[in-house]
Amino acid sequence: MPRAPLHRILVLDDFGNAASGAADWSGLPVTFMPRKLDDDELVALVTAEKADALVLIRERSAFPASLVRRLPGLRLMVTTGMRNRVLDLDACDAAGIAVCGTPSLASPTVELTWGLILSLARAIPQQEQRLRQGAWQQGAGLGLEGAVLSVAGLGRIGAGVAAIGRAFGMRLLAWSPNMTAATAEAAGAELVSKEALFRQADILTLHLGLGPATRGIVGAADLALMRRGALLVNTARGPLVDQPALIAALRSGQLGGAAIDTHEPEPMPADDPIREAPNALLTPHLGYVTQQNFRHYFDGAVECLRAWNDDAPLPRPLNTAAKA
Repeated sequence: MPRAPLHRILVLDDFGNAASGAADWSGLPVTFMPRKLDDDELVALVTAEKADALVLIRERSAFPASLVRRLPGLRLMVTTGMRNRVLDLDACDAAGIAVCGTPSLASPTVELTWGLILSLARAIPQQEQRLRQGAWQQGAGLGLEGAVLSVAGLGRIGAGVAAIGRAFGMRLLAWSPNMTAATAEAAGAELVSKEALFRQADILTLHLGLGPATRGIVGAADLALMRRGALLVNTARGPLVDQPALIAALRSGQLGGAAIDTHEPEPMPADDPIREAPNALLTPHLGYVTQQNFRHYFDGAVECLRAWNDDAPLPRPLNTAAKA
């Protein structure tokens, strides 16, 4: 049976009002939602608008089975990127909702990681603030040549970060729960134990996926192993690190600084205690947020939406319903 054209498409969580200008949405019945909706608000909106398609920006909103079952009118969901750990694909299949992905780039997160590393190592935010206050330089930064960069996870992003570390002349150590020596060697790194990764790091950067086995994988005991004054960067997932332990390590000076781009929940609540932690450089999940990556995301989303309306095969199907 031919597919009926989409009645209403909602682009969720468009916090920066970036989606509308990143692709050609002409002819599509699309509405852009600039703020995060709770589950009840989302169900009410989908019902009122008779929306039958959603575009999800990464993992900004979770869609567990309990929520999917409350949206019986949906026929299509497009998630930016090709993986979404907070979208229940089995529940979408059970509800007959097709799910597609989009192209994406790894380079934006690699680039942000290095922006954060350099900002921490040379205390750029603090030095800039002092200059604006009429003072001059204070202290000396950490040079990268010859320093130890410990990389937890060598997927697309971790390997890209390691490549730039090599260009700076750093010594590279690597570890993840399932990493092989061959994987580390291919990235120009030495495979070490988790303990050695922390103990020897001048800078530790996290690039692990988040799951039951990795939630809280960096705890107080791990941070205590690090050289006093070492730096930590997390552009992967906030819950990889035990936040109370991180704050305590910053307050005690055990960590010289931490740069954190990912948080839980997002957007970050106004009273989140990490806001008050010393020597914490915080960014609002900017890792993937570049003009080029958004063009990949939303051109891909539009391609999926138009394929649906044209009754054509859906590109980049992520579940069985999308392959039918």
